[in-house]
Order: sequence, then C-alpha cells, then structure tokens
Amino acid sequence: MYKKIFLVAGTEDARELAGILVERGFDVTASVVSDYGRKLLEHCAGLKINDKPLDGDELEKILRDEKFSCLVDASHPYAKNISANAVNAAQAAQIPYVRYERAQTAPTYEKIFHVDTCEAAAQTAAKLGKNIFLTTGSRTLKIFVDRLRDCNLTARVLPTADVLAQCETLGLTPKQIVAVQGPFSVALNVELFRHAQADVVVTKDSGHVGGTDTKLEAARILNLPVVMIDRPKIFYPNLAATFDDVLKFLEATL
Repeated sequence: MYKKIFLVAGTEDARELAGILVERGFDVTASVVSDYGRKLLEHCAGLKINDKPLDGDELEKILRDEKFSCLVDASHPYAKNISANAVNAAQAAQIPYVRYERAQTAPTYEKIFHVDTCEAAAQTAAKLGKNIFLTTGSRTLKIFVDRLRDCNLTARVLPTADVLAQCETLGLTPKQIVAVQGPFSVALNVELFRHAQADVVVTKDSGHVGGTDTKLEAARILNLPVVMIDRPKIFYPNLAATFDDVLKFLEATL
C-alpha cells in the first residue's frame, strides 16, 4: 500500500523533494498557491497537485477525508502562517508532521544589519541610504512602498502578470521594477545593483537556493550595506535539514 504524503510546496527545493518522494514510491500530493506554482510542478510524472489555497480548517479536512499518512512542510522559510496552519492541521488530523527547512546563509559580510520584520527593515534601510534595492519579493512590497515614500525604490520581483499588476497598483514605475526569474549570479547582482545606483540592499535569509549568498557577495564587492530580515521564529514538532532527513523520518514514522 502506498503511503500518502501531503507536501506543502512552492519553492525550488520543494519541487525537487516532490520528485524524490514520488521516485521512492510515495503517493504525493503537492500543494501550491498559484497557477505559476502548478506549472512548475506539472513536469513531475505521478505527482498530484492541489492549487487551491487552503486555510487551516480546509487543510485539516483534506488530510482527514483523503486519509493522508503524513504532512511534509517544505514551504518558504518566511511563510509563517502557512507553516502554522500546517502544524495545527496535522495535529488535528492526528498524522505526523515534518518540516523541511533549508539551511540558513552563513554570515560572510560585516555590513549586514539584522532585523526581525519588514517594518523594521524599511526603517533601517531609510537610515542607510536613499536608493533602496528590494529583493524581498512581492508579498510584502506594500509595506516598503508605504514606509519609504521619501526614498527611491527598485523592486526585483517575479515576471508574472499578477505581480506586475500589483506593482502598478502600488504606484511603481517601469524604471523601479526588475521583473526576472532567478537564480542570479554574483555578476548579475552586481550589475543590477549598479544599474539601480543602490545605496542599500534589503533581503531575506532564503539560503543558497534563494540566492542569498550571491546577493551578499555582490553587496560586498560594491561595499553596500545589507538589511537582512531574519527568519520567523517558529516551533516545528519535527525538523529536517536535508532531503535524506525527510526520508529517514518518513521511513521511521510510516
């Protein structure tokens, strides 16, 4: 009998993990929150995909009704609410939960200013320079636009229609938008920061997969300060640092 795995996906490493789990014989349903996320997973043969956004109650109902054996949470490191819903839903459905958490980036640059929130990042960035380069994505973009009206913003975002529409709604001009899909090399980061005449870079610790290391190296080359929004502090009942750790957990638990 196949063991049914509900995988909270949406990142590059989650897509890789989905393929590994399918290859190992698990019956995997990967959950994403956008059509873009679905398209990135469609190449994986044998993988079921859920692209309907789920709140905690809806997730619990699916876990119960479809008799999943385990929930694997491989959501983005900053998807705090998604992880909280996943933990609670798995507990309510009485199935095991394991969090795959990509490694953090080792600090390699002395001009990093650590903060806990986007609001604090905006405040710190404004003190460090006028031209601010945002690499924090589109979900929190409004926070920076609202708080940095006296600064010149450049936002690097995904080149999708809904994201670009959001940028336009927030009043960003084409000159302020860098719409391109990563990952980005050190050289490309350097050129983008230079082109925007950046005084400061704002980013998150998304790990190697998220390109944090290349951003920091580019900032070091240009001697730019970096405002780093640290990962949210969440208690995970079970935590795996590698794909092998996830597999070991599943083998031991199921």
